[in-house]
Amino acid sequence: MLEMDNSLLLIVDVQGKLATLMQDPETYLNNLKILIKGAEVLGLPIIWAEQLPDKLGATLPEIAELLTDYQPVAKSSFSCFGNNELRQALSASGKNQILVTGIETHICVYQTALDLIALNKEAHIVCDAVSSRIATNKIVGLEKMNAAGAQLTSTETCLFELMKNADIKGFKQLAQLLK
Repeated sequence: MLEMDNSLLLIVDVQGKLATLMQDPETYLNNLKILIKGAEVLGLPIIWAEQLPDKLGATLPEIAELLTDYQPVAKSSFSCFGNNELRQALSASGKNQILVTGIETHICVYQTALDLIALNKEAHIVCDAVSSRIATNKIVGLEKMNAAGAQLTSTETCLFELMKNADIKGFKQLAQLLK
């Protein structure tokens, strides 16, 4: 089970025109917005990565405007954890349960999940907050991550799992986000 005091949200490469070319961009972007707002309500830290932003562009404005308390970390490796700064941020967080979101499922999200598993972290892939340009690639990425030991989840599932019960502070805010 996900625990609030042991979890963080990782946003992978939701950038430029590429972010809008994914399968069903409205769904994965809406769920990512819900997760960012939910992480804020629950007090989860957020790590935010960008793949070669000078070439691929910045994070979509509608996502970046929700992350004003955070700075993106540029990377060139497909995995977030091929980057020392991101690896250090993960280590400094002290968190072991990582909610992974972003694009593309079969490339950067997949390789990040494998590195998380190699680092003895729990990779929780938020399936409705990741995407790929081609539906088959998303399916392949999810299946390979699951086979490697990643946990598959959804936006609603992980937020309710983190809350555990309706008595938690912020429950009404989160329930409203999910409506």
